Amino acid sequence: MRLLSVLLLIAGAGIGVLYPWVMSNFSGHGIGTYRVYEGGRFRPVTVQLKASDAPVRVLVDLTARAERVASQQRTVLTLTAASGGRTAIASTLSFNHTDNPRQVSPQLPDKMFRDEAGVIEEVSPGPYVFTVGPGDADGIDMRAVDLVLRAGTGSIDERARPAGYALMGIGLVGLILSLVFGRGGGRPQNPNSQPPPPRWGRSGAPR
Repeated sequence: MRLLSVLLLIAGAGIGVLYPWVMSNFSGHGIGTYRVYEGGRFRPVTVQLKASDAPVRVLVDLTARAERVASQQRTVLTLTAASGGRTAIASTLSFNHTDNPRQVSPQLPDKMFRDEAGVIEEVSPGPYVFTVGPGDADGIDMRAVDLVLRAGTGSIDERARPAGYALMGIGLVGLILSLVFGRGGGRPQNPNSQPPPPRWGRSGAPR
């Protein structure tokens, strides 16, 4: 049972955590990374996209102090993507679900957080204007914000995360139960629970 529980934990982590992360960060190929905030100023970015780029995954990297972002429950950034007067994406980004932000430098307290703004499923060839702005979160000491575009990315099955978390929960419960009940068979016997051995006298006969 213990081995099965460990296997369920590993499978759940792969389906619910590793699979979405790989699909978001490594599927398809990179179009480019564009600096949209630096020195206290936001600026829109125009990117030429082709129909063959679809679907295009839109990611945002935020470099800021880790403790301010992790405890934030409000919108940190907003993003819109538009082409030909049509809005392709309108998204709010909170970054508070990022589990493992990247360390920018060992000498600095800043870390880099990544959030997904959305996916442009169908691309009309031409310029797309990406506009990133501040949200309603207070006290976020932003150092830099980068727009990351990836072309030809695979879509994440929305059932993956719930299924993976369910497997992890089942595996964790099974592992705990196996540890608890597995100790029961190893208890030492109480020496007082058995009758004492017979005592022998000098004559060799029991008393």
